[in-house]
Amino acid sequence: MRVQGQSVLISGIGIAGTTLAYWLGKHGFKPTLVERASHLRTSGYVIDFWGLGYDIAERMGLLSGLKSDGYDVQEVRFVNAKGRRVGGFGVDIFRSLTDGRYVSIARSDLAKLIYHKIDGQSETIFGDSIVGIKDTGEDVGVVFERSAPRRFDLVIGADGLHSAVREVVFGSQNRFEKFLGYTVAAFEIKNYRPRDERVYVSHGVPGKQVSRFPMRDDRTLFLFVFADGSDQHTAVHDMTGHKDILHKEFDDVGWECPRILAALDASDDVYFDRVSQIKMNVWSRGRVALVGDAAFCPSLLAGQGAALAMISAYVVAGELGKSERRPEVAFRRYEQLLRPFMTAKQGVAERFASSFAPKTQLGLFLRNKVMNAFALPFVANRALSGLLDRIELPDYLTQYCNGTDEARRTG
Repeated sequence: MRVQGQSVLISGIGIAGTTLAYWLGKHGFKPTLVERASHLRTSGYVIDFWGLGYDIAERMGLLSGLKSDGYDVQEVRFVNAKGRRVGGFGVDIFRSLTDGRYVSIARSDLAKLIYHKIDGQSETIFGDSIVGIKDTGEDVGVVFERSAPRRFDLVIGADGLHSAVREVVFGSQNRFEKFLGYTVAAFEIKNYRPRDERVYVSHGVPGKQVSRFPMRDDRTLFLFVFADGSDQHTAVHDMTGHKDILHKEFDDVGWECPRILAALDASDDVYFDRVSQIKMNVWSRGRVALVGDAAFCPSLLAGQGAALAMISAYVVAGELGKSERRPEVAFRRYEQLLRPFMTAKQGVAERFASSFAPKTQLGLFLRNKVMNAFALPFVANRALSGLLDRIELPDYLTQYCNGTDEARRTG
């Protein structure tokens, strides 16, 4: 069943939003995307990408882009204040577990790859955001911050942890956010030395960790994670304030921090946010639904946020495509299929988050010993098997659309 011409407003031109627009287009919908930022976002961090998200990317014809834009990481290495290795593991264990279907890639580069698939195919609005939504039962009236009001058949929030759609339709963020006790920051700089090619290097002290990773064009990505029991730091919203906080937290951490913080001072693009999950009883209301982090953010440190966003976008589009203009049925099926899966992923993520910056010296010691044990295949397989995706998704285009031969050619 192909639904011709129904209009869908998607809030967020990130990984979830662009994936959703791609698959909605395949099912005959007319997606419009709106993004608060004035352009595609470039700041962020490097993610490990595998599992069902990788499968969906393959169906979208993205594998060549993933391979060209991704990174062949060889090692995760933990070092002491003198730069000597104290823990870590070879990344080949992930490649073995995933049959080679694994890549590390900048989150912004993945978003860009997907955006290029819909550029010119979907209407996009940058530099604007949703401030009002009224569901009439027949359509949805939307008020924008800058653009004139419009009406759409459906509205879907794919706008992340700080979702505007969730705020307007479901309530304030503090009703659904579970803060995990950490704050994270990231930035990139050129010409930093030392540089360890294809190695993710981290140094930690209790409650704090700083990492660096070499990227193309002689750029280096830095990631800070630190314990923040009160969440007070995220009340600061300006870059100067964020830099001051990072100096306060890491000036005395040692290792390469003086050089890294000097590089931070020269950066004009710093990502800074709290590490949280979103937990909701429902992901939809009437003709409005949420996907990705807006609905069930597992936390930035979970490692699979991008893949889970793509999975949810793919399922929502597929269920809408077969629902015969009954969005409430589609949204109910979407939740029935994915809620147990996403709840389990959140549980794994919550347990895994503390390994990034253990809060005690003993915790750091044990984390490093566990990572060293990953050199033993049976230990790695047992420890990491919980990260694998254990759910089968429908092939919506083949099963539910007319013209299946054409549908299979989804590049």
